[in-house]
Amino acid sequence: MSRIFFIGAGKMATAIAGGLVGSGTFTADELQAFDINPAAANAFTAATGIRCGSGEINEDELSNAEAVLLAVKPQYLADALNGLKSILESKLIISIAAGISLEKLYDMTDSPRIVRVMPNTPALVGNGCAVAAMTQDVLSAEKELVRSIFSAVGNYAELDERHLDAVTGLSGSGPAFVFEFIQALADGGVAEGLPRMLALELAAGTVFGAAEMVLKTQQHPGVLCDQVCSPAGTTIRGMEALHRHGFHAAVMDAVRQAARRSQELGQN
Repeated sequence: MSRIFFIGAGKMATAIAGGLVGSGTFTADELQAFDINPAAANAFTAATGIRCGSGEINEDELSNAEAVLLAVKPQYLADALNGLKSILESKLIISIAAGISLEKLYDMTDSPRIVRVMPNTPALVGNGCAVAAMTQDVLSAEKELVRSIFSAVGNYAELDERHLDAVTGLSGSGPAFVFEFIQALADGGVAEGLPRMLALELAAGTVFGAAEMVLKTQQHPGVLCDQVCSPAGTTIRGMEALHRHGFHAAVMDAVRQAARRSQELGQN
């Protein structure tokens, strides 16, 4: 009997499952997966050591699972779960499908015990952020199970569901915005004559170190920024350029646009 059955075995499912096995939270025998795509199923097993079926789901194996983790793209989720309600209605359902509300997940599964989670891709390296919302019928032991799953690949928090679109826009989509910033930092270094790989290492290391300072010092980013900006110095000149080009407003708008798209996915 597997404790967790993954429906969908893409990169995020692989990151979560790999983190669970790698941290010792679960053994590979306690987990099982399915993906309609044989290539994805094979890649999942190769990366995690966990059995992953493909083609057609094994309903007997699904029935024996304690919890079902839905890792299917939101536009394909309803089709993936078609015909499975009689099994899913008795399971703890954990969904990482962006924008799909608890209400819609109930309509798809008939289970009253549902947890909706928004993780992000840094879970692939054990430094993810995940925020969950859940129905009131989820049991205390099941809440701890969910916490153990996502704490294995990073930070975990719980919020009311009304905040999850904002979480999607910030931490769900945020890694892409940070990657773009790292590339821009590196490009600036290359433009000034630095070798490409060194520029990328310096850019990524700078972002990593700055993020650690925010988390460890608990100081407001504006205060930390002021500490770097010496009067008439190099950094304040660079900050002037960022403000002139609307950097702060552009990032805010990116988060808000991503949050709006999450809302749209939930309405479709």
